[in-house]
Amino acid sequence: MGTIYMDHAATTPIDPRVHEAMQPWLQECYGNPSSPYAVARRARAAIDDARERVAGLIGARPSEVYFTAGGTEGDNLAIKGIAWAREANGRHLIVSSIEHQAVLETARFLSRRGWELTLLPVDSHGLVDPQAVAEALRSDTALVAVMHANNEVGTVQPIAEIAAVTRSRGVPLVVDAVQTAGLMPIDVDALGCDVLVMSAHKFYGPKGAGAVYVRRGTPIEPLLHGGGQERGLRAGTESVAGIVGLAKALELACAEMHEVVPRLIRLRDELAAGILQRVPGARLNGDPAKRLPNNVHVSFAGVDGESLLLNLDLAGLAASSGSACTSGSLSPSHVLLAMGLSRELARGSLRLTLGKDNTEVEVRRAVDLIAAAVERLREKNRPTARMAPPFRAQRA
Repeated sequence: MGTIYMDHAATTPIDPRVHEAMQPWLQECYGNPSSPYAVARRARAAIDDARERVAGLIGARPSEVYFTAGGTEGDNLAIKGIAWAREANGRHLIVSSIEHQAVLETARFLSRRGWELTLLPVDSHGLVDPQAVAEALRSDTALVAVMHANNEVGTVQPIAEIAAVTRSRGVPLVVDAVQTAGLMPIDVDALGCDVLVMSAHKFYGPKGAGAVYVRRGTPIEPLLHGGGQERGLRAGTESVAGIVGLAKALELACAEMHEVVPRLIRLRDELAAGILQRVPGARLNGDPAKRLPNNVHVSFAGVDGESLLLNLDLAGLAASSGSACTSGSLSPSHVLLAMGLSRELARGSLRLTLGKDNTEVEVRRAVDLIAAAVERLREKNRPTARMAPPFRAQRA
């Protein structure tokens, strides 16, 4: 058996059907969509078609969909763009404490420039209480940002309930849906959000392609300047192949969701149960029910997460300890600390995220590899008992 890949929250392999759809726009149809001649008009038509398809899949109008280079750019556009547009109304931001760093670091960037930042607490499962949002709102609040589902522990937030609170106060709600697009049905009206961010490479599309939904009437300033692309909100020549690939990938994911997701849930539950049964003291993190269908996040006392990942990699299992964007950090996960885990448990954590090609055989093999690696590391870290001096008989 080759490498078992269980880090689909970090990225997914591009679907062959998506790759095929992108090919013409990488070679034959290479025109700049902003140019006036025929080959360019074909590129423009492809973008317009992709925009209509994406809008239809999330219940939006085509004019509310904008294409970006991915989730990080989308989060930056949403947070900075709305904050700058509403600056005259106030300079207060509300962000959940377990957001992706693309949201948290953007909010902190603004806080270093005079904005006031409130971090919403979460419970032990990583859930934001809508009442906490209501209590944090002020007359000078410019926006609220709460992710649809957490990228580390997989907890799905009560976005519709939070949106009811923010809408009653006239405050825009920004939702990072990078982990849910393609895995959960998304209807922007049902969610009630004002901005929603997606990234193609999380649902078997190309890297470097993202989409942002901006509800009509939401005030937002551009992040990039220098061109009129994307109706003035996102300057820069569009990646036609990437945009076509994003639309195709989202279309396939939504069409196949009714088959893929129930299977992922079965594999997820088998994986979690196997780890909890085989590894003494293992702890499942995140909400046990309100969680992504492919996410298993566990912590092990007495184990260093980095050492565990290296052991698993050598054994042929690709996993992670959290967000791929912070994998170089030596600090324990801000998500786990916000949920109340000790620093020791936070450091001994493992994230496994399944994909549509994972099998039951791979799940069982993964459980074996994890159990063996944890036992090996615990044995290595266990203090050696001081041996008693040998018994010597006394002469009479």
